[in-house]
Amino acid sequence: MKPTSSILLIEDDASLATGLKRVLTGEGHTVTLESRGDDGLARARNGEFDVVVTDLRMPGLGGLDLVRELHAARPRLPIILITAHGTTETAIEATKSGAYDYLLKPFEMAEFLLLIDQALESSRLMTEKVDLGVPGTAGVAIIGNSRIMQGIYKEIGRVAAKPVTVLIRGETGTGKELIARAVYQHSARANGPFVAINCGAIPEALLESELFGHERGAFTGAEARRIGRFEQAHGGTIFLDEIGDLSPSTQVKLLRVLQEKTIQRLGGRETLPVDVRVIAATHKNLEAAMQEKLFREDLFYRLNVFMITLPPLRERREDIPDLVKYFLHKYGSEMGFIEPSISAEAIGLLQQSAWPGNVRELENAVRKILLLARNYTIRPEHVRLALSPTVSLPCSPDRSLGDYVEDLLIAAGRDELADTHARLMDVAERELITRALRRANGNQAQMARWLGLSRVTIREKLLHFGLHPKQANDSE
Repeated sequence: MKPTSSILLIEDDASLATGLKRVLTGEGHTVTLESRGDDGLARARNGEFDVVVTDLRMPGLGGLDLVRELHAARPRLPIILITAHGTTETAIEATKSGAYDYLLKPFEMAEFLLLIDQALESSRLMTEKVDLGVPGTAGVAIIGNSRIMQGIYKEIGRVAAKPVTVLIRGETGTGKELIARAVYQHSARANGPFVAINCGAIPEALLESELFGHERGAFTGAEARRIGRFEQAHGGTIFLDEIGDLSPSTQVKLLRVLQEKTIQRLGGRETLPVDVRVIAATHKNLEAAMQEKLFREDLFYRLNVFMITLPPLRERREDIPDLVKYFLHKYGSEMGFIEPSISAEAIGLLQQSAWPGNVRELENAVRKILLLARNYTIRPEHVRLALSPTVSLPCSPDRSLGDYVEDLLIAAGRDELADTHARLMDVAERELITRALRRANGNQAQMARWLGLSRVTIREKLLHFGLHPKQANDSE
């Protein structure tokens, strides 16, 4: 299996270093180990790493000095500190100096792995280039050469270098995060951090702490001071997705940040200056929300200095052939298929679809189509099967999985289904992932251990099935 990342671990405690390396390697990561701070700094400067994990007190060079020097040399490289309770204030100072986050010893391995996962995602968002309108690219790209998309590229070019807030609007699945990353990568802050947070995926009780941090004792379970995302993004850009889901109290605090460029941690009195560019996104009608007093007008005008509105896929159907070819190349390579081909009739059928889920729905459909076609030329029948409504798993407790399988086989015997196995696997996996998400209360690290999957795979499954952690508490 290809390693998911390259991690530099700087730790002079041989026992702890061995244990952490074993766990990280078991997750599929490549781990390089150093026991001295000066050696670790030299290795980090000269090597290609996705994340650095370092102790705070080490021979050769202390963790605080390492953070300062490494952050100055490679500001987009996430650095995680691990430290004892007695050095909490020093760890916070290191976070202010550029560290991504810190963990206090002793810590749970699940907590460590979750933080590694978050840091890797942050590293990916900052370093993975987003190409604009390049159909043949193998990397991450915003695909489309229609007149309306050419206008979007021009808007990105006009606003990227300007020090103003940006509001990105569009239906779910139109690619708002990619636009935000493109604005960041073409801005003067491209060497600073890029911190993304989905405001709709975090419980309201925790969102203020996530954004602004908290002091020890601010609420039950706040055993130590915590640095928020705005402090993490100091000198860079913060992307607030689903901004329309903010509660009234959080809206007030965000407005204060935009006006005064300062924050206060939850439960604290200290006013902290932050230099952060805000890019926000929403699929909601904020004008209607303002009419209903659900969204503040003054916050809307602060966010809406420059607006980029993404069109739904149905309004740029001429881009669908390029999008399909892009996804075929991307997922065909992952599945081991050689240059998947598709007939003109199949392309035409895809262009006729309504795509309420927009580009994200098209992407998932292409995955299913590839599995159905099995490296043969993709024809209209493959498209029809992929786009047909998925048979739902029966919810009735008195009906067994065997009964459901029997129904599928009967339908297949009548030539009503040609993908019985694929349907069963898809429905069963959805049920497994959904129930695991709820039972783990949204903890993806816990899900990964239960299911024997990597957290990268868990993220992919959640995306594929349209699930997110806030659904953990939904009723079954």
